[in-house]
Amino acid sequence: MSTAHVVVTVLAAVMVGFSAASVFLRSQWVMQPMADYGVPLSWLPWLGAAKAAGAAGLLVGVFVPFVGVAAGIGLVLYFTGAVVTVIRARWYAHIPFPLVYAAPVVGALVLGLAA
Repeated sequence: MSTAHVVVTVLAAVMVGFSAASVFLRSQWVMQPMADYGVPLSWLPWLGAAKAAGAAGLLVGVFVPFVGVAAGIGLVLYFTGAVVTVIRARWYAHIPFPLVYAAPVVGALVLGLAA
């Protein structure tokens, strides 16, 4: 395991954890776009839980690599779904937002697989 892997993984976990907390706290900067994209409010606890579980899985993955890989794959799928949701809503200018969170997750996953 490399220092780069640990740093990128912790950064990814912190970013995804922040995103999960923003969903749980129903921050306005999260709620308005979700409504604009047509995401039902009833989905928010599940989406937040998926992000929180992914963030926790990334951190556990520092010590148990297969858990980190599974969490990374799950989060990549999650953020792929987020990009698809933004595209379906035709908010093309918002495509970079989920990608900002996905980028360190992809980095952590690649570094985890390389270890």
